[in-house]
Amino acid sequence: KARGMIILILAAGYATRLYPLTLNKPKPLLEVGKRPILERVFDKISGLPGVEKCFIVTNEKFFKSFSEWASKYRFKVPIEVVNDMTTTNENRLGAIRDIEFVIENKSIRDDILVIGGDNLFEFSLAEFTAFARARRPGASLALFDIKDIGKAGLYGVAKIDSSKRVIEFKEKPPSPQSTLIATCVYYFPREKIDLIKEYLSADKGKDAPGNYIKWLSENTEVYGFTFEGNWYDIGDIRSYEEADKKYSSKKN
Repeated sequence: KARGMIILILAAGYATRLYPLTLNKPKPLLEVGKRPILERVFDKISGLPGVEKCFIVTNEKFFKSFSEWASKYRFKVPIEVVNDMTTTNENRLGAIRDIEFVIENKSIRDDILVIGGDNLFEFSLAEFTAFARARRPGASLALFDIKDIGKAGLYGVAKIDSSKRVIEFKEKPPSPQSTLIATCVYYFPREKIDLIKEYLSADKGKDAPGNYIKWLSENTEVYGFTFEGNWYDIGDIRSYEEADKKYSSKKN
C-alpha cells in the first residue's frame, strides 16, 4: 500500500486587510456563496485517496473558532486544529515557520500537502497529487496562469522548463519573466520535509512561502503543475466580494 499523506491547512494569519470582517472571525471561515471558504477547500480534499489526517494550523486568537468549526464538521479523516501560540499580526510565525511548527510538534514523517486556508481553486487535487508523486523526490506546487505580466508581479512568479521543472522563482518581482504565479498549494514528499529546518536555520524570510520555494528550487528539484479553471486570491474586501458573487451564482 502506498504510504499516506498528511494535509496541512495554513490558517494562522490575521487577515488585517479584510478588517472589519476578520476582526473576530478568521478569513477561512468567512462565507463565500453561503459556505465557509474552508469547507470549499475540504470539498477538494474529500476526493483524495490516502489522506491519513488533516491539520489546521492557526493562532491563539482564532484557535477556538476553528476548534468549534472542526467539532461540528463531518469529514472522512480526523481533523486536528493546532495552535501556534501567536497572538498578533506582529508576532505571527509566518507560513514557513508554521509548517515547520506542525512537522515538529506532530512528528510528521509522511508526504505533506500544504494548502492555504483561504485558497479557492477549481482544479482537482487528485490530479495535482498524481503529478507531484510522479516527480518525487522533487517538491511540487500549483501554478496559475494569470495571463497578465503587470498583475503577475503581485505574486510569486515561476518559470518552468519543458519537463515542468521550476528553473526560476521570484517573489513579487518588479519585472516578471512569466505569467505563471504560485498559489498556496504545495506538495512536499517526506524525503524533503527536513529541508524546511535547513532553510529556517539559514535565517531567510519566514513568511511568504515563495521565499522558501525560491530557495528550494535553487537547492533541489521543484516542479510546477499549471492548472486550468478559476482561482481566487482573497486578499482584500473587493476580492472577497468578487469571489462571493461568483460562488453565489454557482449551483453548489
